[in-house]
Amino acid sequence: MLTGAAALGALGALGAAGCTRVASASDTKGGDLLDRLRAQGVVRLGIAGEIPFGYIDTDGRLTGEAPELATAIFKRLGVDRVQPVPTEFGSLIPGLNSQQFDVVAAGMYVNAERCAQVIFADPDYQMLDAFIVRKGNPKGLRSYQDVVAKKAKFATGTGYAEIQYAVDAGYKESEILIVPDQVAGLNAVEAGRVDVFAGTALTVREVVKKSAKTESTEPFAPVIKGQRHVDGGAFAFRPTETRLRDAFNTELHALKRSGELFRILRPFGFTKDEMTDLTAKELCRG
Repeated sequence: MLTGAAALGALGALGAAGCTRVASASDTKGGDLLDRLRAQGVVRLGIAGEIPFGYIDTDGRLTGEAPELATAIFKRLGVDRVQPVPTEFGSLIPGLNSQQFDVVAAGMYVNAERCAQVIFADPDYQMLDAFIVRKGNPKGLRSYQDVVAKKAKFATGTGYAEIQYAVDAGYKESEILIVPDQVAGLNAVEAGRVDVFAGTALTVREVVKKSAKTESTEPFAPVIKGQRHVDGGAFAFRPTETRLRDAFNTELHALKRSGELFRILRPFGFTKDEMTDLTAKELCRG
């Protein structure tokens, strides 16, 4: 995983260098990005190096559920190649809107705050949260409310939705340790700098596999305003590019109906329980 992170850094510089060739936004109603991508034959994907959503593997190959799904859908749309542009998770939306890449392909959760900045396709998966804790979970942390009640030292990733879930449960935002990614979160728990790191259930489950000092908790749904909340992850597009988003959605729903979507996501640890009919519209309402 660390080797993959090194490869990610190397490719990040290449991705940034290529960004100057991205065409400027169009005033065409609904956007003309889809036409331009077809003409170029390549789409630039913003990824954040998060296993299993979108990352560079130890062989330097772009993979993850979002890039693999993007490859399948964009081929159906007449765009044959995908090109990664690695960045930090918190830089994905600014990078998209400043045209450093064409689409966010990072399994990004859909929420009201993000919907004010970008437009989303419908979710390709749904997901619960989980914690990285020390072996045996000595503090008995199984929810954000537990973290607050037991005054645990809490960490999560840059730009993660889990920041707000902890704050909603009563944790002071100023006391949250923000780390770059799940590997840094694992290291913080192993070193005893924090008691818990919060992330998606799938991310947490994958990152603790090689750790002898930590474990993942059972997945759980955050409680927001007294209601159990289930997240959905989706591709993000610039607000002007509704034609591209709508065309993407059409192909996504065809893959859902045929069962091909699950076949693409399954190798990355997704189960049928994580397939979803949630829509971007309902998640944008918060």
